[in-house]
Amino acid sequence: MRIDSQLYVAYLLRAYELIRANETYVTDLDLATGDGDHWANLNKGFAKLNDLSEELKTLPLNALFQKIGMTMMATIGGSSGVLYGGAYIAAGKKLAGKEFMTAEDLRDVLQEMLNDIQTRGKAQRGFKTMIDALAPAVDAFTAGLEANSDEKELLGSVKRAAEAGAEATKKMEAVRGRATYQADKGVGHLDPGAVTMAYQISALCDTVAETL
Repeated sequence: MRIDSQLYVAYLLRAYELIRANETYVTDLDLATGDGDHWANLNKGFAKLNDLSEELKTLPLNALFQKIGMTMMATIGGSSGVLYGGAYIAAGKKLAGKEFMTAEDLRDVLQEMLNDIQTRGKAQRGFKTMIDALAPAVDAFTAGLEANSDEKELLGSVKRAAEAGAEATKKMEAVRGRATYQADKGVGHLDPGAVTMAYQISALCDTVAETL
């Protein structure tokens, strides 16, 4: 596995297309438990990254992650912008001096993002947030590396873990976000933040797997 800036930007564009294609679905999920702006905010951030894609491809990995983080903070509204932006900036510090990411590097980046989101958002697994898609993906990545799994199989397991994690939010009571104000705490509804996180992890795994 060899992920350079050009390949990572290819992932960003793929994630943007996946998010954009699911406008109605994600917005309806958010309207059921929140204020309905999650898709619009996240899409705005990825649209800006799309606009900057040619510049982003030329940056070293650590500078790329820094630029992504700052762009997300500046363009994504609400708490999501701060959480995504902070996560990318924190992860970028792990990439100083690296021309490309190995499988271990990518796992470490996702772990650092998870750590930052948990700390910054004062949230953890089971709170019905994006963490519930990201954390299982990191676990699956770690388990696959420890088992010395084939890289395509590894990426498939990471993708499935994220999707299953998002699906599991349907049964959770919200501890963060607007769903906490509802009588049912959002039980019976998927968390839109977990769903869009799973989209991103899915796009990342698919983009990298196609190069193997």
